[in-house]
Amino acid sequence: MDFYLSSIILIAFLMIAMTIHVIRYSGFNRQQKSWYIVTFVSVLFCSAAEYAVHCGHYDPAFAVPLTVVTVLQFSIAPAMAVFFSGALGLHKQARRAIWFFIPHAVIEIVAAPFGWIFRFTKDGYHRGELFSIYSAFYFLSLIYLMASMLITGRKFRHRDKSTIIMIVLTLIAGIIPVTFLNILTAYISIGMAACLCYIYYNDLVQEDTREELVAEQKKITEMQEHMISGLSGIIESRDTETGLHVSRTREYVRVIAEGAKKDGVYADEIDDAFVDLICTLAPIHDVGKIVVSDTILKKPAKLTPEEFEQIKLHAQSGGVIARRILSGVTDEGYLKFASDIATYHHERWDGKGYPAGLKGEEIPLCARIMAIADVYDALTSERCYKQAIPPEEAVKIIKDESGSHFDPKLVDVFLAHLSEADVHPEKDA
Repeated sequence: MDFYLSSIILIAFLMIAMTIHVIRYSGFNRQQKSWYIVTFVSVLFCSAAEYAVHCGHYDPAFAVPLTVVTVLQFSIAPAMAVFFSGALGLHKQARRAIWFFIPHAVIEIVAAPFGWIFRFTKDGYHRGELFSIYSAFYFLSLIYLMASMLITGRKFRHRDKSTIIMIVLTLIAGIIPVTFLNILTAYISIGMAACLCYIYYNDLVQEDTREELVAEQKKITEMQEHMISGLSGIIESRDTETGLHVSRTREYVRVIAEGAKKDGVYADEIDDAFVDLICTLAPIHDVGKIVVSDTILKKPAKLTPEEFEQIKLHAQSGGVIARRILSGVTDEGYLKFASDIATYHHERWDGKGYPAGLKGEEIPLCARIMAIADVYDALTSERCYKQAIPPEEAVKIIKDESGSHFDPKLVDVFLAHLSEADVHPEKDA
């Protein structure tokens, strides 16, 4: 019995710990907490009552109080399945089911003076002739608990049948020795099952919450992409040469970013998330052109120095516009990435670019990638003010300006992977 006492003490501490955890846990409402507290306190009481009846030094003088304790234990034990179901979120079902177990409690109270279900003699506790009544209600409560867990699982998208099976096996493993061998293991298994139920329900809630967060993030991402697509549409409506330019530069950006990741270039920055982000945001690199007048934007001749200064404004303005439009639907990291692409894609490796005259790795990596894609497409595409040049000549220009205009590491990546680009340079429509 010393081993059993140790087990009961451990179960008691476990139930106290779980009760404290439920009280302090912010993930449940008051009703949910109440059901869990009732469940854990019931396990604590019933396990202590069983030990007091079966494992103490019996004294006939305490027959009456022990009878009262046993009546309470026998009344509460089968109803714990109802408490479990309430804790699993089936509040209405639990309130209805409790009425089914009230008649059993009445039977226990009425039968106690006659010793029909249990009795105390000078030798201690003994089962009565009608002990099967208690066993039947206990068996029904087990079935009810299984049904409750299955119903609970159906309320959630995520279902863990293996956990339900393990909870049922844990209960059976504790009840069989009591029923057939009179070995007191029932409340050890019930205490363990109570904890497993708690973990099971929390897993269901957290898994559904995770899926909801993923779905919500997907909606936000789609919203961002629609906004970026809208921004690209605005650019295209202002400058008809930009339409195919947007899709082609995005493809060149993808080739450089994926190629750099594959080759281990800037491996501390370029990962799958970086590749996805730069491919998503590349289309807004020229969004600032909406602040440039049509006469300059569509001029078929060479720009004057004053007109070129007006064109240069699109970089700084693009970063501001990107931040304003995307602000409120994304985080600061996303905003900075979008702003950096729009603002700094005309910076040069040697520091002679605009708008800030940044040099080398001072220029954000996303903008350095965008610069190569932007210039290469501009060279190989026909514009209102120039003819397209062959890709071979454009490659030579990009290579010659490696280390002056462009990041030399990224130029090497671009030239190594350019053949992977799925684009067809042609006159913009």
